[in-house]
Amino acid sequence: MLLAGIGSAHAQGNARAAPPAQAVPADPARSAVAERVVAKLVPPGIYKKIFDTVFTEMMDQMFGQIGQMPIGQIAKLGGLSETQAKGLGDTKLGEIMEIYDPAWRERQKRMMQAFAGGMGDIMVKMEPAMRAALTRAYMREFSTEELADLDRYFATPAGAHYAAQSLVISMGPEMTKAATDMMPEMMSAMPVLMQRAEEATADLPPQRKMDDLSPAERKKLAELLGVDPEKLEDDAT
Repeated sequence: MLLAGIGSAHAQGNARAAPPAQAVPADPARSAVAERVVAKLVPPGIYKKIFDTVFTEMMDQMFGQIGQMPIGQIAKLGGLSETQAKGLGDTKLGEIMEIYDPAWRERQKRMMQAFAGGMGDIMVKMEPAMRAALTRAYMREFSTEELADLDRYFATPAGAHYAAQSLVISMGPEMTKAATDMMPEMMSAMPVLMQRAEEATADLPPQRKMDDLSPAERKKLAELLGVDPEKLEDDAT
């Protein structure tokens, strides 16, 4: 529920699509330098390393922080007024979860470990495509001279250390702590942000229900979904 609310607000508040990437003119020499730079920034196995270690630790910290959040603060995302939320007192989400599911912390930990392990394996397969995409991005962003400067820097001991660890550092314990420390403020701001998202779409017609669709529309929708038109029904959520 919490993540869904955040995702919904984020999606509604970022309606503009990212501009399409511009094609970079073919330049074998420039491409070779960019490939060397990117190979040092995204060494083989780096994403699996991140998901096997850093990601799991980061999620452990975040779930620990969420467990300490007042339930009233979270309930406001569900539509409770400020007065109603205050009526819940200082009860923490973790206290509620301990009753519903005494093993909730261990459950979340194991789920995240399973997810991270699976994602690590997937990212190993995706790494070549990620490096190719980042190479194109660097070719678009940096001149041949700038790429050569980066390549020379990454060939130094300090540069090699930075390049090999930059992704890991960006998700390390210091950054994770900063992110988790911001969670209470983000949660406090979320009702206002969701309200703004609703106001931004207030002039649009409401989403239609199945009863609002014409027979032709129901037929087309059923074909797209691969179901019987008679079995179409509104999402219960």
